[in-house]
Amino acid sequence: MSALLELRAVSRRFGGLKAVDDVTLDIAAGEIIGLIGPNGAGKTTLINVVTSVHPASEGTVTFDGRDITALRPYQIARLGLARTFQIVQPFPKMTVLENVAAGALFAGRAASVADALSSAREHLDFTGLSAIAHKPAASLTLAQRKRLEMAKGLAMQPRLLMLDEVNAGLNASEIDEALAMIRRIAERGVTILIVEHLMRVVLSVSQRIVVLHHGQLIADGEPQAVLRDRAVIEAYLGSKYAALHAGGGT
Repeated sequence: MSALLELRAVSRRFGGLKAVDDVTLDIAAGEIIGLIGPNGAGKTTLINVVTSVHPASEGTVTFDGRDITALRPYQIARLGLARTFQIVQPFPKMTVLENVAAGALFAGRAASVADALSSAREHLDFTGLSAIAHKPAASLTLAQRKRLEMAKGLAMQPRLLMLDEVNAGLNASEIDEALAMIRRIAERGVTILIVEHLMRVVLSVSQRIVVLHHGQLIADGEPQAVLRDRAVIEAYLGSKYAALHAGGGT
């Protein structure tokens, strides 16, 4: 099966720092992939490179067979590659409905404002935000703002949706609701890459896990096998722990 998203030897430098270092990765249509790694591993930077927020310093990014390395973020979004942001920053004075309609209009290929509003209502329904559609975004709780971020991403009509820490700061019941929503999004045929620190979240939804450490991809595979990988254990817990507990890991 050909990949929907292909990264080939992708790197991103900030001065002398190589935040993403020679990453090669394929994501097939329909997959749910967990992207994990210690703090500062380069996870959000990798998403920023894919979406051209911080264009790649080296390497190529291909989406559905098209080289998107040099495209602008809005052009990439219109191709069907959407993302959420780790730090949620909606337009605070706009309503919840207007925030989602903006995504539909400017990146979701809505033909008119009326079409954008109609699309926004559909996605607010899906994310359970219809009852607060006309509230200003500034008045939302963290959990509601996280749902708003998901609704905005869906309004862009993504084929691939990258979720950056969508569960951060949520309580257990809110996380369960978010996971159920992610599964329903996947059932719609959307490919998902989820960046996450909570291992229970990653294991409950991911078909495959990739691990970054110091900007390098150090593991890629079936979740339980990745968690037994000595390099992964060492990255999270240190070399002494890895030597004692990695067992048969690679």
